[in-house]
Amino acid sequence: MRPVHVAGIGKTAFGALAGRSLKDLAVEAITACLSDAGKSPSDAEAVYVGNFDAPSFTGQNHLAPFIAGAAGIHGVPATRFEAACASGGSALFHAMQAVASGSYNNVLVCGVEKMTSQTTARVAQILAGAGDAELESNIGATFPAIFAMIARRHMHQYGTTREHLAAVAVKNHYNASLNPHAHLKKVITLEQALAGKPVAEPFTIYDCSLVSDGAAAVWISSEPAAIRIAACAQASGPVSLADKTDITTLEATRLAAAKAYKQAGIAASDIDIAEVHDCFTIAELIAMEDLGFIEKGGSGPWVASGATGINGSLPVNTSGGLKAKGHPIGATGVAQICDLILQMRGEAGPRQVAKANTALAQNLGGSGATSVVTILQRN
Repeated sequence: MRPVHVAGIGKTAFGALAGRSLKDLAVEAITACLSDAGKSPSDAEAVYVGNFDAPSFTGQNHLAPFIAGAAGIHGVPATRFEAACASGGSALFHAMQAVASGSYNNVLVCGVEKMTSQTTARVAQILAGAGDAELESNIGATFPAIFAMIARRHMHQYGTTREHLAAVAVKNHYNASLNPHAHLKKVITLEQALAGKPVAEPFTIYDCSLVSDGAAAVWISSEPAAIRIAACAQASGPVSLADKTDITTLEATRLAAAKAYKQAGIAASDIDIAEVHDCFTIAELIAMEDLGFIEKGGSGPWVASGATGINGSLPVNTSGGLKAKGHPIGATGVAQICDLILQMRGEAGPRQVAKANTALAQNLGGSGATSVVTILQRN
């Protein structure tokens, strides 16, 4: 397997982008990525698009050639990857495999979603399709309810508190306030997070990620560049909550992390900075445990201590995370890579961390049915 590098990045702002179409967003991110990589559309040998459900959100199917053509990329394979909220990460995983194996030298990966064209109720219905229709969504179990059950169990088993969950929200809102591309640049207090509008016990609105529009793109290449993909691993687990033996840990994340650490030849303690999938505040806590950053049950007090802040021992979600940066489903996994690359280049502005030589991204699909873990290292 050949070394694989990230030679260019590009992304749009995330938010409720009225008047912007899915195609517009994808083309903006791809154009920025090509410029950053110093490439032209004709240099792409394949286009991989991460997208959850453009047919339901916008009515557009056959998405990959639609986007590739709009960006001026013609004649090459163009394929859409769908893995719920891990669609972007899955597209990246397959691009990395294609370049590492020698099938292609240069692959353009774009993640995109246009969600705000639908009502909140319709968005919730579409998102529920990433779970088990028979056992969950068809009887009214939406993802806020599912992750609320996960949170309650974690609280029961490990003593995690509402304050621990709120600390995740406070941190990520602060980080997003420093991110010019973030959906919600609103600093909040712990008291505000605790007193937010109830969604699903124990969650308030501040525990839940946003309905966003946006796109991100990366140029994956065999050609030498400053940052390489040291590892990228994808794993799967049960789709239904009922099929999990312990709902406070996500098997797919643990498996993907173990594969990625082995592939990169490092341990969790070697990671300098991470972007993890905080679709809900409890998801960030569980991710940090499953990735081996902290012992099981210790993530709540760890976040509350400030250890995962921008100036902490392991900065997590310096972008603002899904919680405040935004969560345009298909774009999320690709945007995580863009945000980490900015940190590794020293281009993150007021969010810049002191050390960012080895970075990790974790992108989750559903309530843990898919997880992609990517490790980036400076050459």
